[in-house]
Amino acid sequence: MQNQKSRFTEIRDQRLEKLAKLRELGINPFPAQSVKDHPNQHIIDNYSKFEGKELTLTGRLMSWRGHGKLNFADLQDQSGTIQLVCKEGDLTDTSADAQTIGFSDLNLIDIGDFVQVTGKVGKTKSGQLSLMVTSLSLLTKSIRPLPEKREGLKDKEQIFRRRYLDLTMNQESREMFVRKSKFWAANRKFLTDQGFIEVETPVLEHVTGGADAKPFVTHHHALDQDFYLRISQELQLKRLIGGGFEKVFNLGPNFRNEGIDDEHLQEYYQCEWYWAYADYQDNMNMLVEMFRYIAMEVYGRTEFTRGEHTFDLADDWVKIDYVEIIQDKLGIDIFTDSLEKMLSVLKEHKVKLTGEVTKSRVIDNLWKILRRDIAGPAFLINEPKFMSPLAKSKMSNPELTERFHIVIAGSELGNGYSELNDPVDQLERFREQQGARDAGDEESQMLDIDYVEMLEYGMPPTSGYAHSERLFWFLENVTAREGTLFPQMKSHISTMTRNIYGIKED
Repeated sequence: MQNQKSRFTEIRDQRLEKLAKLRELGINPFPAQSVKDHPNQHIIDNYSKFEGKELTLTGRLMSWRGHGKLNFADLQDQSGTIQLVCKEGDLTDTSADAQTIGFSDLNLIDIGDFVQVTGKVGKTKSGQLSLMVTSLSLLTKSIRPLPEKREGLKDKEQIFRRRYLDLTMNQESREMFVRKSKFWAANRKFLTDQGFIEVETPVLEHVTGGADAKPFVTHHHALDQDFYLRISQELQLKRLIGGGFEKVFNLGPNFRNEGIDDEHLQEYYQCEWYWAYADYQDNMNMLVEMFRYIAMEVYGRTEFTRGEHTFDLADDWVKIDYVEIIQDKLGIDIFTDSLEKMLSVLKEHKVKLTGEVTKSRVIDNLWKILRRDIAGPAFLINEPKFMSPLAKSKMSNPELTERFHIVIAGSELGNGYSELNDPVDQLERFREQQGARDAGDEESQMLDIDYVEMLEYGMPPTSGYAHSERLFWFLENVTAREGTLFPQMKSHISTMTRNIYGIKED
């Protein structure tokens, strides 16, 4: 039994034999060129236009059913699936010159193969829309069998590790990631329609900042210096505002060397922008319209249900005071109460802290207790200055900042503020953050002297904002890894693959 080949290995060996046979027949199993007249779904949706017409289609065979002199198959492309009918006598013979495969050699074709087929569009006796195939050519020979369609690909780890199989077998996954593309396209179009220009910012930085997060470190060999993978696009974008641009945004990846959960990944995409001569109120007003626009462009609606909350982005967005809600709901004055009192409240609510126990982190977790009960859509405003090192203080109360967070269905989905542009104040706050960092808090922000220098030359009043792909995950009601094409995971090679390729264990 131990020496007996697995069913998988047997199938793979059989397909390798078919591959060799195809080459003996003069058939190239991996040609470079192909022809495709229309996507499958376009033909299905416009049958009356294409009935009786000869077309050439391409795609992957997802089923293969033989019935004597008839073979039926399902041809899948990105758009959808169409049935193929291959009839003995109608199919062009096998030809090395024409690179076609005749009816007698269809046994060399397998589920999973990519093919090019030519034929007339029609319907079978049962009324099934089909392509009546007259010519079939192989585009790619599949060596490994696809997962069983009945069982599908259900194991989450396998889905994340072999997303290509998930996309092949699960139409819902393909459709979700098409919506993700539309999501980012809607972000981009809304901003460009508002007069913003898209710019690039470096991923590698001498000093990284713009958020409280632990960065990844790498070494630049040409410059012989350590660099950080950026945790935010913020400071570089604001340098552009200081350089004379008035509306800029960037779409791209950020990296934070932190934990993994349903809402956080170490590598994720973010949309971030900065708007000169605007304040946080201007940004909030624009964001109400932006969220409604994205929802309609991607989903065709503004009402959603997430968990226990139902919300409508078309409703009025309420404003919640950061200091007041913690005082009213938890009896904590975040300015005067002791750290010990705050920690006791967290303990009562069974909240476990990770990382350094700082006042800011404790207060943030107090707020998170309350956040989960807010349906929204809402803006959380009046965050304290000591928790917002890059936000401008309020004229009416310098201990508070002109900062907001978007809160919907118990989740925070983005934040922005009126940007601090006072170089003296900024330097002081940076030094406080660097002091905490030097004391062991790896998530505190770094002292960026170059940025302070830019502020000394002058940056106009500015408001900035950012949301990540977490917003998309939220709208889809999926976890971070489910909503990411290639989430990072520990490297792993299966025993079967190791045996096939003769790879030794590490």
